[in-house]
Order: sequence, then C-alpha cells, then structure tokens
Amino acid sequence: MRKMATIRKIDALRPIVGADAIECAIVGGWTCVVKKGEYTAGDLAVYCEIDSFIPTAIAPFLTKPGHYAKTFEGVEGERLRTMKLRGQLSQGLLLPVQHTEGGLYWITNTTGTLDSVLEGDDVSEAFGITKYEAPIPAAMAGEVKGMFPSQIPKTDQERVQNLSVEFAQWVEEGLHWEVTEKLDGSSMTVYVIDGEVGVCSRNLDLKRNPDNSLWRAAIKYGLEDKLKIAGGNLAIQGELVGNGIQGNIYKMRDQDFYVYDIYDIDAGRYYTPAERKAFVAVFGLNHCPVLAYSAELYDTLGITTLEQVLKFAEGHSVMGDIVGPTREGLVFKCHEKAVSFKAISNKFLLKGGE
Repeated sequence: MRKMATIRKIDALRPIVGADAIECAIVGGWTCVVKKGEYTAGDLAVYCEIDSFIPTAIAPFLTKPGHYAKTFEGVEGERLRTMKLRGQLSQGLLLPVQHTEGGLYWITNTTGTLDSVLEGDDVSEAFGITKYEAPIPAAMAGEVKGMFPSQIPKTDQERVQNLSVEFAQWVEEGLHWEVTEKLDGSSMTVYVIDGEVGVCSRNLDLKRNPDNSLWRAAIKYGLEDKLKIAGGNLAIQGELVGNGIQGNIYKMRDQDFYVYDIYDIDAGRYYTPAERKAFVAVFGLNHCPVLAYSAELYDTLGITTLEQVLKFAEGHSVMGDIVGPTREGLVFKCHEKAVSFKAISNKFLLKGGE
C-alpha cells in the first residue's frame, strides 16, 4: 500500500531565484516549495506525496479563496498535484510536527489527540489522508463480485524519488534493468485461482460481463482459456488503453490490453522479465512497450542521479501517431533482484496527467 503521508527529514533548503517569501525544501528525491523560514535542514516534517487527497480540516489553505473544496469518498479536501511556483517544481506538501526538548516528536491527529512519531512512520491514517483515485467510467465499473483478491499484490511501483539511497546503491552495483513505457490507461488484472478465472479493476473483482470493458478485453484475447492452459494459479496484470479511457491520449479507435507483469500466486513471486517475455510470446499477447530489455543505469543509459532518471523519463510515447503524446513515464524492473521503481515524467504531471 502506498504511503501517502510519512514523517521525513528535510535534507536541504535552497533559495528560489526572485522569490523572497518562499524557498525549496529537498526531501529525498522530492522538491517542495515552502514558506521561507518555516523549516531548517534536518527538521522532521510530515511529507504528503502528490496524488494525496488532503482533508480541508488538515490544510484549509489548499482550497483557493472563493472556491468550494472538492469531495472524495465523502471527505472535503483537495488533491495534491505537481505544479511550478516561481519557476520551481513543487511536488507534495510539508506539514510541521511538534517536538520537545527531550527529542520526542508529536503530531495532532484528526481526533485532536497527540501521537508520538519517528522518522519513516506512515501517518496517512492519523491525518485521514488517502490516495486520490479518479472516478471509474461506467463502461469499466461493472457489477462487483468482491474485493481485489488478497493473494495477488496490487501493481504500484515505488516512485524513484522515495528511493534515493537505494537508487545510488543500484547504480554502484551495475544491475541490469528492463525499461518499459508506463502507459496511461486503466489497471487490469486477470487471474485464475483453483480453476476459477476472474477479472479485476485496481480495487475490485468484477462479475463476468462482456459489456464491461475489462471483461471484453479478457474475452477478446482468450485469457480465460490461456490461463487455464498455462497451469497453476496465476495473475496477468497490465494496462487497458484506448477509446474512452483517460482521455485516449494515444488516439486509438478501440481498446487494447498490454501486459506488464505476471504473478505466480503459488510461488508468491513475479515472473522475471525473461519469463514474462516468453509467456507473452507463447500466448500471443501484447506487451507494454520495451525501451531497453537489459540496461545498466550508468554504463548503458548514462544515468547516475535521480535528476537524470527523471529527465530520461520525459519524451514522447511510442504509442499512437508517428510522434506520440508526452509519455507518462518509465518503469524499471531488475533482472538480478526482485526490485523495481517508476519514474513519472514531470512534463506529463505538469500537464495534469496521472
């Protein structure tokens, strides 16, 4: 589960050219604009990631004067987005924590009581902060059979900005990575468990219905039969893109399913890039675009810093027209270790994507 609000250390503060009242705080690989003088380097603070839905009770200043707060899951508040302030990229929100001379740190939770906290603690629940999820179009919602199966992990790679220490180590180790384009569509999982085939959206298991977009794609590619032929308990995970989905940035007339992961439920592990590549080839499925099958971050791609990998994530999609739209980003999956991360294009985010 993605941690939307955590106790983090402010690594550094740097000035913003031409700005007297604000400055830039560095938290891991994130940059966040804050009021000048509110924090010092080394302070602990609550860092809320982009895509967090922040209740108005926690941060009423996020709602513009004269505007009404938005509502998500019955709570009034605002969604955090990537933005630029005085030319500085700002991603997320910092909220102060209280501290005592004894070195203890405290937050005031939504009930008005104090909770002691340590660096790294997840305080999303204490503040009532959740991940914003866009409404599901009616054609994709379907009739619910149950919740997403607990035996299958949900697909949501960690953002590279939260992995600054690990990233530096991976560069040094010279690991090899599969690099794929992250498609802008709707997450879809097709599974077989004890002979029963199911289709899921990000959070829900859906009843079989050919009129539902997700089930229609599963039927189109014969996934019910192919999963049973493969044997064992498996889950194929991918992105459904095309007409009627996320604005259809690829200008597709129909909808298509692109595989990016296969999970072996019995073994409790994801297929390696090589295993997934073979499976997709044998069963005639689409794979999300592969930009590099086995690349070292430094020797192959010339990447040594977070800034460079985020810049590398920018560019045009290989989907769609001759010159595709701004791509959402890239996903890196390691060949030698069970580790992965995603780098979302800041150009894509500034356009209002994800």
